This record gives sequence, structure tokens and C-alpha cells, in this order.
Amino acid sequence: MCGIIAAITQRNIIDILTKGLKKLEYRGYDSSGLAIINNEKNIVRIRCVGKVNKLINKVNKKKIFGTIGVAHTRWATHGIVSKENTHPHISSNIIVVHNGILENDALLRDFLKTQGYIFRSNTDTEVIAHLLHWEQNKTKHSIKNVIQDSVNKLHGNYSMVVIDKNNPLELIAVCSKSPLIIGLGIGENFIASDQIALLNITKRFMYLEDGDIAVIKKKDINIFNKNDFIIHRKEIFSNIKYKTVKKGKYRHYMEKEIYEQPVSIKNTLENRLNKNNTINFLELGKQEDVLFCKIEHIHIVACGTSYNAAMVSKYWFESLTNTPCDVEIASEFSSRTLAARKNSFLITISQSGETADTLSALRQSKKLKYLGNLTICNMEGSTLVKESDYYLSTNAGIEIGVASTKSFTTQLTVLLMLVAKIANLKKINNIEKKIVKNLNMLPNRITEILENKQLIKNIATQLFNKKHMLFIGRGEYYPIAMEGALKLKEISYIHAEAYAAGELKHGPLALIDKDIPVIVIAPKNTLLEKIKKNIKEISSRSGLIYVFSDQTFNYEENVNFITLPYVETFIAPIFYTIPLQLLAYYIALNKNKNIDKPRHLAKSVTVE
Repeated sequence: MCGIIAAITQRNIIDILTKGLKKLEYRGYDSSGLAIINNEKNIVRIRCVGKVNKLINKVNKKKIFGTIGVAHTRWATHGIVSKENTHPHISSNIIVVHNGILENDALLRDFLKTQGYIFRSNTDTEVIAHLLHWEQNKTKHSIKNVIQDSVNKLHGNYSMVVIDKNNPLELIAVCSKSPLIIGLGIGENFIASDQIALLNITKRFMYLEDGDIAVIKKKDINIFNKNDFIIHRKEIFSNIKYKTVKKGKYRHYMEKEIYEQPVSIKNTLENRLNKNNTINFLELGKQEDVLFCKIEHIHIVACGTSYNAAMVSKYWFESLTNTPCDVEIASEFSSRTLAARKNSFLITISQSGETADTLSALRQSKKLKYLGNLTICNMEGSTLVKESDYYLSTNAGIEIGVASTKSFTTQLTVLLMLVAKIANLKKINNIEKKIVKNLNMLPNRITEILENKQLIKNIATQLFNKKHMLFIGRGEYYPIAMEGALKLKEISYIHAEAYAAGELKHGPLALIDKDIPVIVIAPKNTLLEKIKKNIKEISSRSGLIYVFSDQTFNYEENVNFITLPYVETFIAPIFYTIPLQLLAYYIALNKNKNIDKPRHLAKSVTVE
């Protein structure tokens, strides 16, 4: 959600800003804009609703030049999608771009109106710009000191970058529980909400932390903490290769990321599987065994796709380690009165590590008596990682497509390793060794199905014009059905719902007819006979059925089988995710949808 890029250089920054915005498109947005100080020390601002390419065309026609400036992609929160609400926002000499939400903007707006300020937008960002201008006029302080005077008046989680036209030699960056990264150059420096925006111009980064105010010049960076002391943030060198965020031979990022899963999972497993078929998590430190032995309950909190991964792991934790496990949507966790169970351990899961609801849940959990907390995340320098006691990386690599694919399967891979580790510590015989053997097979099993995509493509041509679809599964395949339905609705806009197969008689059967396809996940396991009965229930009511299974059985003409290869028991839920991803992708492709950037959605949900 929303993207920031800013630069102060000795060269024209227009290309840096516009290319940075292009790379931030994946986060989700509805409008974009930029503002620079030109050679005459005037502010030039260009904004528009729609795609970044539209902004770039307007910028190119203007032929502007500047060595300091900011740019922003907006995802509407305060105010409708309009040019007036698009960032940057200006108050006389003050330019502001802003991510996050200001919670007390209405009170500040009312006050500033009494001081003569006229508002041209409905955004909380314009409130910040006018407040800074008012404080500067009142105190005559430098913009850095004005910001320090003002931040206590701003309530909420946010980050912002400010330029003062009267001092066009510095950028001011403010981090208040919303991520900002400084990119380090030679005789030039940059700011972004995501390192992806800067990977083509620098590999050196510093992550700002909560309360930091950074004064950034061409050759100088000073970072001040909440107490106005200069502090040093660790410089990090990014190993991400710029070419890895390009589509290459693939039509969409989502397609590329589906096909990257065998390699991503190998990266997840690397250095964690021992030759004696045991698990090691060296990154957890020497106390991991002591900590895990104390766990009597696991509480997992996540959103969206990460929530579905957590739901799968609930079945694993309880059936394989005999550890009670509860899974909760992060926004619900944060909005109720909580009671932590005895010796409960909290796990948060997030692809970005910046998911606002999950962060809020983690912060709230610290007031309770959990043994500790661990996050499973794909972004090493993220806020969730920094604020958690322990961290396990999925090592999935950069994921651009809004609809998560390799993030989901690598999260499941980490969770299954964690299950194996705890099973071993609880002295549950052979579970760890069996899981490790299965995990070693997983990348090859996924490659098998990816090499036989034609079957899925053929089914997609039969289903792409449907308006509704149901997905069903039993046991750990119920949340896999949830993930399949989520992928389909995200990128094809087909209404799709998932149900535990045993719930059909409790309502969903009323929906069954020949026009609503039902996707059934039915591998050979102890629940196969039960799900066969569910298939008969649907078939006898003229339902159109597509069964994903490694078995075939005799049914009516309205039952179609997508025969998949046998897969080892423990990794089968991860494997069955892949054909559902392909199905969603090819249906959306047939419908000619914007697969990588589905409407109204953002990759990183940084506001509650």
C-alpha cells in the first residue's frame, strides 16, 4: 500500500523517481505524483489518477529538471481517488508525501482551519503539510526542528518525507511504525518505502526505526532518535539481484513466481536439513530447544494467505506434535479482550513483515504472558522481524504479484520444519525423520506438476466464464481449499468460497446446480471415503464437479478428474496448492484480467 521514493543527487532525479514508482506499482495504488525543486528554486508538482505510465507521459512532456524531489503512489484511505487527493501535498514552501494513517487528522484539520488554512483535499497528508507550515511560521525553527516539535501532535502509524523549498539541500524522513529505508549512494542518497524501488541504483541500505528522524543530504546523513540524539543505524548490503524482479520469459510476475517455487523451497530448506534427517534452526540461537520444550500451546496470528498457511499448520501441530494450536485473523486478535493460555507461544506470519494488523497484534501480545513470540517472514529488515523475539525467514525471494504464491508454499515449508523440530523435542518417534525425507522430495514433486500444466489450462477454458465457484476439502485440505478460492477471487474476480466438505449439508448444498462448479481436493488419505460421500451428494444434485486427486473412482458424467501424481503424505497439502494456483492463473488469463495488480488490492497492507 502506498509507495514512497525520494532522492537528493547531483544529477537530474526525474528518471530515478519515475522508475522507482514503476517498481512500487506492485504494492497497490490508484494514483501517483511527484514534486521537485527546479533550478529556479520553484516547486514543480505533477499528479494524476491511474497508472504510473500516465504520470510518466505527463512528466516527459514537461521536460523538468531537479536534483531533489519526492514521488508517491497512493492507495486511497482518506478521501476518494482524485487528483486533488493525490500526493505530494504542499503548504506554501512545505512538500510532504506520507504512508500510513493519521488518527487525529479531523481535530488538527479543524484547528488549522481556524488559523486560516484552506484545504484542497480530504487527505490526512495535507493536514501534516499545513501543520508543519504553521509550526515553522510560529517558531521560525529549521524544518528538522519543526518536525520534531510536530510529531507528538500526530497520532497513528505513519512514515513521511518532507522537503522545505527554502532549504532545498536536504530531505527529512520520519519513521513512526511504518517502514522507510535510506539508500546510500556516492554523492547522492535516496529514501524509499521498499528497497525494490532502489535496487537498480544502490545495494546499500539503512532501515529507519520507530521514532527516527533522518536529515539526508547529498553527502551526509544524520539520524536522530526520539530524544534528539544522533544515532547510527546498521548499513545492510542487499543480495537481491535486480534481474530477479523482472518478468523475464514469463507473461506475468504471478506466473514467474509460481514457476519459481521449486527453487524458492530449496532456498527455504537450505542449511536447515541435516544429513541425519533432522532439522536445525541456527538463526534461533542456542536456547531454541529449551524454549520449545516449554510450549504447551501455540497461538498463530496472520492475515489473508498467511492465515491460510497458519490454518494448515494447526492440523500439523495438533496431529503430529500433540500441541494444541489456535489460529486467529490478526484484525480480530487486536480488536477483542485477550487471555493468553498457560505456556502459550505466539507465532506471527507475514510475507512483507509490514502487515499493519499483524504488527498491531504482536504489540498487543507483549502485554500478555506468552512464553515468547516468533515471526515467519520473507523480509529480513521488516518491522515485524525487528519487533519479534525470534525470526524464521522463508527465503522465498522477492514476490511482486499481489496474489501470493511462493510466499504461501515457503511459509508452509517453514511451518512443517517447525512441526518436525517440536515433534523431535517431544520425543515423538520418527516424525522428524519422515518429514525431512518428505521435504527433500518437495521441489521435485512441484516441478512434476508444473511440467504438466496443460491439463489445468484445459480446465480453465471450461470454467473462466462462470460467476461462482465452490472449493471443498477435509482436514488440512480445507485451508488449501480456502487458499484456492482466495487466489481465484483475487485475480479473476469470480466469486469463490471454500467450505469444509462436511459442512455441505449445513447450507452450501442449497447453492448446488449445474452452473456452479465445485472444486474438490481429494488425495488418498484416511478421509478419502468421507469426501467420496460428499462428491456423491453434489453429483446427485447435478453439480458440476472437478476432483483434484491421485485416485480415480466411478461417478456420473458431471464428475471430472484431474489426476495428479502420488505425493508423500506430509508434503501433499503444499503440493496440492500448485494446481489451484495454476487454475486461478489460467482462468484470469482467459478473462484478460490484470493478474499482477488486481483492482482494489495491495501487496503490502500497511494500514489497519
